[in-house]
Amino acid sequence: MSDPLSTTLAALADPTRRAILARLATGEASVNELAEPFEMTLAAVSKHIKVLENAGLITRGKQAQYRPCRLQAAPMRDVAGYLNSYRGFWEQNLDQLDSYLTTLQTPQSDTKN
Repeated sequence: MSDPLSTTLAALADPTRRAILARLATGEASVNELAEPFEMTLAAVSKHIKVLENAGLITRGKQAQYRPCRLQAAPMRDVAGYLNSYRGFWEQNLDQLDSYLTTLQTPQSDTKN
C-alpha cells in the first residue's frame, strides 16, 4: 500500500488522466463522453478512470443506468501543499538568479587609468 500522496501523484502522472480531470473540471460526464476525444478503446479509458477513482480524484454517481463521473479535487490540495513546501526554496533560487543577472547587465565602470 502506498500513501495517498503517492497514489495521487501516480494518477496525475499520466497525460490521459490529466485530460480526463480537465474535462471533469467543466462538469460531470459519462465514461462514453470522457472517451470521445481519445483514440483508445473504451476499456482503456475505463482503466484510466479506475485509477483516478482509486486515487480519490473522481467519484461515480448512480442515476439509473447512467453513472456520471465527477471531479473530487481534495487530493490535489495535498499535492499543492506538498509542492508549496518547496516554494521558499525556488523563490530563493530565483531571487539569486535575478540578482546575478542584474549584475551581469549592469555596466561596469572602468577603473583603469
